[in-house]
Amino acid sequence: MTEQVSRFERFQKHPAHSYVALLVRLYLAWVFISACIHKIIMPESFAVDIATYQFLPLVFINPLAIVLPYVELATGVMLVTGTKARSAALMVCGMMVMFMIALTHALMHDLSISCGCFASNAAAASDPISPLTMLRDTAWLLLAVYVVVFDTNPIGVDRWLKKRKDAAKVSAEAEPEA
Repeated sequence: MTEQVSRFERFQKHPAHSYVALLVRLYLAWVFISACIHKIIMPESFAVDIATYQFLPLVFINPLAIVLPYVELATGVMLVTGTKARSAALMVCGMMVMFMIALTHALMHDLSISCGCFASNAAAASDPISPLTMLRDTAWLLLAVYVVVFDTNPIGVDRWLKKRKDAAKVSAEAEPEA
């Protein structure tokens, strides 16, 4: 058992994961930033999209329509910059699970709606939800899980700041006391 754990840990910490995860993070960031643009510009249309799922009480729809796009934007920026990248990927996981629950509800109730992810229902009437939408969301969830599990030393701002901090610490230790 100990040997298996150490093999997994060695695999998990392999430096190649940082580069693969960077590509995955950039892709997920593109998805989430692309998705939030129309929602930020037209929160009223996004509120209608949320309401068409017939899942949430009306009191939650407007606050969610206003807040969620900014959460998506912040998550995308964090993924691009490598600032708390694994936390951002965990946020993607949470959002994807939330979206998939709503999507499952809509599919089970045979609602004829579009996802509302990248454009409002009015603009995306030709993109109805389907099991393929669930498959796409599952793929995005799995990519985010990959980042959470394997991006142990993300390329980006946090890595750069850690290197600077470590260099300053080494420099301070090397200086003779006066």
